[in-house]
Amino acid sequence: MTEQETRAAKAKTSSPFLNTAQAAFYIGLSKRTLEKMRVYGGGPKYRKHGRYVRYHIDDLNAWSEARCKTSTSHA
Repeated sequence: MTEQETRAAKAKTSSPFLNTAQAAFYIGLSKRTLEKMRVYGGGPKYRKHGRYVRYHIDDLNAWSEARCKTSTSHA
């Protein structure tokens, strides 16, 4: 493996970007729910890297934090 390939592999293992399946697992939703949220809105921010959809961990955390509730009456 070349030095460039080694650096790329190392960067990928510590990447803050998750694919749809990983992001869904991270926030406790189904992959299909995230896919629907991309179409209809209301989901976390995502990015397109070429043809690939990626979610940044900070965006997932911010989206989840924005949905914090202290009571069921605060819908």
